[in-house]
Amino acid sequence: MMNSHTRRVSRTMESYERYVILAIIFSFARYTSASVTHYSIPEEMKEGSVVANLATDLTLDLKTLNQRKMRLDIIGNKKYLDVNKETGELYVVEKIDREYICNTKSSCYLKLEVILDNPVRIFNIEVEILDINDNAPQFRRDAIHLDISEATARGERFSLSNAVDPDVGSNSVKTYHLSESEFFNIEVQTGRDGSKFADLILKKTLDREQQPVHNLILTAVDGGTPARSGTASVIVRVLDTNDNAPTFDKENLNVKVMENSPIGSLVVDLNATDLDEGSNSDITYSYSLYTSEKTQETFNLNPATGEITVKGVLNYEDFRIYDMEVIAADKGATSLTGQCTIKILVEDMNDNHPEISIKSFQSPVTENIELDTVIAVVSVSDKDSGDNGIVDLRVPGNMPFKLRESSDNYYELVVSEPLDREKVPEYDITFTVTDRGSPPLSDNETMTLELLDVNDNVPQFPQSFYTIRVMENNAPGALLSSLTAFDPDLHENQYLVYFIIEKEIANTSMSMLFSINPENGNLYALKTFDYEIEKEFLFHIEARDSGSPPLSSNVTVHIIIVDQNDNAPVIVSPWRAHGSVVEEKIPRSTDKGSLIAKVIALDTDSVHNSRITYQFLQVTDATLFSLDQYNGEIRTMRMFSYRDPRHQRLVVVAKDNGEPALSATVTIKLTTMETAVKAYSDMTEEPLEYDIFSDINLYLVIGLGSVSFLLLITILVTIVIKCQKPKPSKAAPPSRNSVISERNSTIADSTLVSNDAYWYSLFLAETRKGKLVVRQPLPKGSRYIVSSIPRGTGLTDTSDSAASTLQASTTSSSSST
Repeated sequence: MMNSHTRRVSRTMESYERYVILAIIFSFARYTSASVTHYSIPEEMKEGSVVANLATDLTLDLKTLNQRKMRLDIIGNKKYLDVNKETGELYVVEKIDREYICNTKSSCYLKLEVILDNPVRIFNIEVEILDINDNAPQFRRDAIHLDISEATARGERFSLSNAVDPDVGSNSVKTYHLSESEFFNIEVQTGRDGSKFADLILKKTLDREQQPVHNLILTAVDGGTPARSGTASVIVRVLDTNDNAPTFDKENLNVKVMENSPIGSLVVDLNATDLDEGSNSDITYSYSLYTSEKTQETFNLNPATGEITVKGVLNYEDFRIYDMEVIAADKGATSLTGQCTIKILVEDMNDNHPEISIKSFQSPVTENIELDTVIAVVSVSDKDSGDNGIVDLRVPGNMPFKLRESSDNYYELVVSEPLDREKVPEYDITFTVTDRGSPPLSDNETMTLELLDVNDNVPQFPQSFYTIRVMENNAPGALLSSLTAFDPDLHENQYLVYFIIEKEIANTSMSMLFSINPENGNLYALKTFDYEIEKEFLFHIEARDSGSPPLSSNVTVHIIIVDQNDNAPVIVSPWRAHGSVVEEKIPRSTDKGSLIAKVIALDTDSVHNSRITYQFLQVTDATLFSLDQYNGEIRTMRMFSYRDPRHQRLVVVAKDNGEPALSATVTIKLTTMETAVKAYSDMTEEPLEYDIFSDINLYLVIGLGSVSFLLLITILVTIVIKCQKPKPSKAAPPSRNSVISERNSTIADSTLVSNDAYWYSLFLAETRKGKLVVRQPLPKGSRYIVSSIPRGTGLTDTSDSAASTLQASTTSSSSST
């Protein structure tokens, strides 16, 4: 295969072969004269291509070529050719580039010598290398730059650099072509050496402002077949001349600027353009003679940038329109100018605050003022115009007032809701006026409306019911509590006076028992209270203000007398005379667990303080007797022995439950007797028979009689005291308002009453025929009445009373509350 150049030549190989044959014939003719064999071959033949058969052309014997060492020598060049010793053919060893070997010579030859030995012979061979069109024309530079003034006349010529083609003859540069252009064409010229070059001709006047640069393509074409070409860019830069005047974007401008714009604020940025370049396009701005001094003093014109900025104070109310004319001039050799007329309109700015004028204001007013009453008259105004001059007036929406427009820019402030001085004593009413500018401006005025008090509030106690506990035995005049009411009114309407509402209970007026300070409500006790006589009081206290008319309210007061442990227990059984020792006789044969004696003590204090407990204070033999701490029963813990003393001394103390506790003691002297008396348990009601009247029964009867006598004396004294008091008024039946006493019942027939029966037992001892009946205590909460019944005569059963008898009956305890 041939390379890219030989492929283009392969089609003409037949013509070259014919030419080689003719050259050989011609060589023989010359050999006979000059002994030089001449061959012609095209360049770029592929390696191995046969040029000629030297054996045939030189009439050599093929059989002896190898023996004679046939060889080829190329003079002055590389070994592009060689000879085949077997066939005698001259062939191409390496591709031949004619332009490389002969450069720009019009003809190119390779000189060879064929050398043979035995005998030695030398043949001169000349091979001509024929040119083929294997090179395209090339320009020295890829781009040709030209500067042409836009003022250049038509027909002006400009030389362009020529193209170079290494090929020769018809394969060299033949002509030039220029790309399509309405401004340029070319003319091809031939040099003295036959080379071709082109001139660029201006066929139309240039305008830089329309097209500052023209890009052309210059093509050089050679005469080969096929023809080859090369190109170069022709860049024509059009040089400027000052042929254009500056022009503004708009020749007439209307610009709006806000009044009070700060100094230096941009009003308008003028922009004048000049199509020229360089100094011909540099522009300077200035005021024309038609611009007034007032305008030039108010606005500043930057000569380099054309910016117009605020220089003085703009006031819409003083000057609203400014006219000016600005000139733009370039810096060309012959300066050209342009003009622009500008009208600056000053816009009104919302720079005036609205104003409030209080024409009338009524203060103070009474809190019971009627609705829709006019409190104030207000006028508003604004010096601005348009929306900036339209104003709105308002007052806080959380106040009991509203605005009512009476006339143009006049408003009335009226009462819209009832007023209450106790809730809000005064109002700071802020009138706010706002215009409708952007941004809106506002102003405000604050007026204080004071309210005068009206006596419209009754005194109020913190509580509707007071419970006051008073310890008995209090000192007269002691402060019990302070009952203070509050009246939210002012001055005389809040000055309070306190009274106890008069009420008689049990012929006693409350003012005799209690006193209240009329100024501060301090409640005092006027007497010493005794829980055992009075337990509680219920009455009313009134607080009245000093208004006109006065208003009042009352409160219920419940006084509770608290018990003190001020009464010691009283031992009522066994009975003892003048504190002497109680002597008892018991059989020595008494069984274990037998009831020996029962100590009963009474306490007139309250339930808590009157609870009695019993203890041995002294006992001769602690192993012989036991004492029940709640019911006071003394029983044997074992039977008497012969070692036990005949006389036993027992000291029993009865203590109440108060703090500190009070007590009473009784001494019982027991004497054991050698008798055959049978004791029975207290849980039975079977009688114990005695043949004779027992001494213990006698002692019991005497004790009970003494206690009954003391109680009778106490009842008589109480009746006398009650009779001295005034007669009670015909009032309603006792209720919670009554003075309640649990100890005011009349005790007749030598009767003793006890509130807490749980701690006491009562027993009946009947001595008739030695019978002894003992009963258990009744349930807690029952009331026991212990009575002394006169002794009867005659013999009866165990249910009859012939001797002194102690009986027990129960009544349900009633509440005093």
